[in-house]
Amino acid sequence: MNKIAFVIPWYAIDIPGGSEAACRNIAERLAAKGVKVEILTTCVKQFSSDWNENFYKPGMELINGVVVRRFKVKKRNTQKFDEVNYKLMNDISITIEEEETFLENMVNSLELEKYLEDNKELYSGFIFIPYMFGTTYFGAQRVLEKAVLIPAFHDESYAYFENFRKVYSKVKGFSFFSSAEAEWANKQFPIENIKQRVLGLGISRFESSPKRFKEKYNIKNPFILYAGRKDHGKNVHILLNYFSKFRNEKKFEVDLILIGGGQIDIPEDIKSNVIDLGFIPEQDKYDAYGASELLCNPSPNESFSIVIMESWYSGRPILVFEECAVTKNFCIESNGGLYYGNYREFEACLELMLSNPDLSNKMGNNGKLYVQKNFDWDFVIDEYIDFLKTCFQEQE
Repeated sequence: MNKIAFVIPWYAIDIPGGSEAACRNIAERLAAKGVKVEILTTCVKQFSSDWNENFYKPGMELINGVVVRRFKVKKRNTQKFDEVNYKLMNDISITIEEEETFLENMVNSLELEKYLEDNKELYSGFIFIPYMFGTTYFGAQRVLEKAVLIPAFHDESYAYFENFRKVYSKVKGFSFFSSAEAEWANKQFPIENIKQRVLGLGISRFESSPKRFKEKYNIKNPFILYAGRKDHGKNVHILLNYFSKFRNEKKFEVDLILIGGGQIDIPEDIKSNVIDLGFIPEQDKYDAYGASELLCNPSPNESFSIVIMESWYSGRPILVFEECAVTKNFCIESNGGLYYGNYREFEACLELMLSNPDLSNKMGNNGKLYVQKNFDWDFVIDEYIDFLKTCFQEQE
């Protein structure tokens, strides 16, 4: 296998999660194994930035041993994009023409597309991540015979685009983060004859010190942990409402600790029981997992979940929303946690876990064994190399 390139809308060492962190981790570990890897990306800083702004200078730089090539973004019509995106976010049907308007005004780079077209013979293959952005949709079309997708599919309105169905059914391969994601994709896309494998992600080994976390942040009560972005798309507002009801109905002296970016309104009646720490150092995050009673991830849309795996690695159980097939399936496969569909189920799960520390510890230990068996980075990267060889070597 010669040189390969990851194509992603933005890339930086300080983007903490999601597909961006997944891409960086996979690319750096492939490079450490001797694979020649490059990143092809735009000059946009990150997802939350102005997608018309070239924050970085175009050109080449070296980040942690990986060559990164940046290209200017194409100017977009934000108003047209927002009009279509409003419909998609509110489950209002759109036309094919509106799909095209959305895609044309996504994050796109004509210079990146031209580079792909002009230089595709220099690379064994190209890995596009994630599915939704113009860099993937338009970029993959320039190199279909050498394109592998790490789509990070969610069961969401965007994933049902007819344009995605047409283009992504012609790529060389798919790498999925979970079996639930792969199952969903094979139901929605005609990809049964395309090379595909569930490869997941690896979890870095770490030590967790509950005592250190509690002392540093003056934590007195047992607590439930939420780790991630604090926004409505992650159902954090529902978690807060459920927690408020639980605290008012039950007599458990338990707090809720939030870590991660974003801001969200905390109900007045639980302000003294919700501690929002914002971004904290990575080691503090690891210590927080171990100090918690459990991690709750209420998100309805996940293609993997690093925070779940890290909580399990710390030996703590998880509680997830049953409508997220990926996280629910992880619970079932591992016996490492529980899932809920409404408040009464949330209440019953939480009461069971808080009242039975032996059961909680058992679930946490089950989760840790599951992570150690399936998501060790050395094993995962070897699997990526094997899969990419099957996709790309015949091109050489």
